[in-house]
Amino acid sequence: MALTPPARDVAIVAFAQSDHRRRTDELSEVELLMPVLHQVLDATGLKTSDIGFTCSGSSDYLAGRAFSFTMALDGVGAWPPISESHVEMDGAWALYEAWVKILTGEADTALVYGYGKSSPGEVRDVLTRQLDPYYVAPLWPDSIALAALQAQALIDAGDADEPALASVAARSRDAARTNSHAQVRGSRPQGDYLVRPLRTGDCPPIGDGAAAVILAAGDRARELCARPAWIRGMDHRIEAHGLGVRDLTDSPSARLAAERAGAFERPVDTAELHAPFTSQEVVLRKALRLGDDVAVNPSGGALAANPVMAAGLVRLGEAAARIHRGESDRALAHATSGPCLQQNLVAVLEGES
Repeated sequence: MALTPPARDVAIVAFAQSDHRRRTDELSEVELLMPVLHQVLDATGLKTSDIGFTCSGSSDYLAGRAFSFTMALDGVGAWPPISESHVEMDGAWALYEAWVKILTGEADTALVYGYGKSSPGEVRDVLTRQLDPYYVAPLWPDSIALAALQAQALIDAGDADEPALASVAARSRDAARTNSHAQVRGSRPQGDYLVRPLRTGDCPPIGDGAAAVILAAGDRARELCARPAWIRGMDHRIEAHGLGVRDLTDSPSARLAAERAGAFERPVDTAELHAPFTSQEVVLRKALRLGDDVAVNPSGGALAANPVMAAGLVRLGEAAARIHRGESDRALAHATSGPCLQQNLVAVLEGES
């Protein structure tokens, strides 16, 4: 279907991320974030005072304290007062809010960041708080157990088998060899079963990390970046909360978000998919109609580094960075949140010839 083009041209003009590590005990969230913010600002020559809007994504559940995002503002510099917002979601959804802010004309530039430290606690248990609080969460099914249900559904439907899942893991981590920020680089054994049919290699590493991007509109974007990654469309959708009423072998919400973002109007050459589990890449490839000619997760994806609350923003940043470098002309970037691809955001990025 034909879509109405955005009222303004908005682009990602800079991207930075931390080196994602298993533990950063010596760093606070602010200390983890500050070098990334400095790097992304330095890439454009902007100062904090030049930014029209700032938006962040993080989770109080990971930090273990309420309103933890206010501490991170120490790394941004909130004085003199800035226009700022926060989402209790992956930073990809903070980027969506900033994109809308610029489209409305209320800002010409925006700083977006996401961060998370999973190492201090048990992230498998923390993520159960995303579930239905009355019927499912009291049972404490963790994120890997739920992903295993999805993987088994794919196998039962004939859409995948264990060797196919292992090949996804091997390809992703081989691609991450050239990604200096990735936590896991190079092939490794699939390991033992965590929850059958998922082995250790089918699951993402647990670690800490942060990412940031800068958005700019129109000619301002061209001033700040030699080859901006223009956001041609972006949309996010959600599945039913109850896992029992969903077909876990498909992702209608990802497909609809891609359609509304304009992903099916012309082929893409690159796709950065936020698929923390190998089985989820199988689902997303089908829902997003990605053929073998598309470079999927050339950065290694979430199987190589999965900083909770930043991994989706990293997908958008990695796709944009490939356009900045001239390695891609039209890319799809995807972010997810919740169990079994419950919430999905899709963006289409393009470079100028």
